[in-house]
Amino acid sequence: MCFSVTAVTFLLLFPGFYSTMTETTLQSFRGCAVRDFTFVAKKPGCRSLRISTEACWGRCHTWERPVLEPPYIQRHHSVCTYSRTRHLTARLPGCRPGVSPIYHYPQALQCDCTYCSSNHTECETF
Repeated sequence: MCFSVTAVTFLLLFPGFYSTMTETTLQSFRGCAVRDFTFVAKKPGCRSLRISTEACWGRCHTWERPVLEPPYIQRHHSVCTYSRTRHLTARLPGCRPGVSPIYHYPQALQCDCTYCSSNHTECETF
């Protein structure tokens, strides 16, 4: 009994401790968050460069339901996307003369579930 009370007291005093001990995967995570992301930057006339940054990641609540009036469906589709970014620049190696080595990319500072805006997100449907 003393151990249980001590463990509960510890978790109440340090609520973030348990969450750091559990592993979060895409299958178990609900919501939208910033995470580490690595990609290969490419530009015609330059060699490619591996870049590590932060990007948005997660799953957002979405739903559809039929209705009797056109368009016969009511939808709510939100996506995990950038709400605050910092624009960064990298120099690509081995660029041909006359080709700028500058490569621009976003770094996620904050992500939210919201409607898709083609201003900063690819909003393609399948």
